Amino acid sequence: MSPPLESLPALGAEGAVHVVIETPRGSASKFRYDTELGAITLSRPLPAGMTYPADWGFVPSTLAADGDPLDALVIWEGTSYPGVVLQCRVIGALEVEQANATTRARERNDRLIAVPLGSVTMQSVGSVHDLTERTRAELEHFFAAAVTFEHKDLKILGWLGPDEAARLLRMATTQRAPSPV
Repeated sequence: MSPPLESLPALGAEGAVHVVIETPRGSASKFRYDTELGAITLSRPLPAGMTYPADWGFVPSTLAADGDPLDALVIWEGTSYPGVVLQCRVIGALEVEQANATTRARERNDRLIAVPLGSVTMQSVGSVHDLTERTRAELEHFFAAAVTFEHKDLKILGWLGPDEAARLLRMATTQRAPSPV
């Protein structure tokens, strides 16, 4: 039997970051990994006309400030499927603050930005700052618009380069409590 997806190692060979895909690029619905079921489930449809601009998922064996695994957006020329694990290189992060859906308290919900090691078109992209200003603005708009009806009051705080994103990943990896054996 395979280990649960959330328990897979965060890091792979040669410093690669594992990203478990929940929602593939082009999807008009958000999917999430349900740890109790051990399966990908429907979270919600996106607002009319919206689709995911890239593959969306999480880094296993991490714990972000919002209490969930660290979110990751994987930008590349392809698309994958829910449950696929991509070996990636982190190119930065988008700093985000939002209201907790239950408590309404403000919390951080940063998103790593990564590219798969096997991507042909993203080989020369070393940082989110190598992406066009338009691409970064479109990603900001997507994240804000995707939660329009979720009452999360999302606020974009800024972009982090790969070194700061690596620090964010290290923090999330060390905060993760070890799984019981």
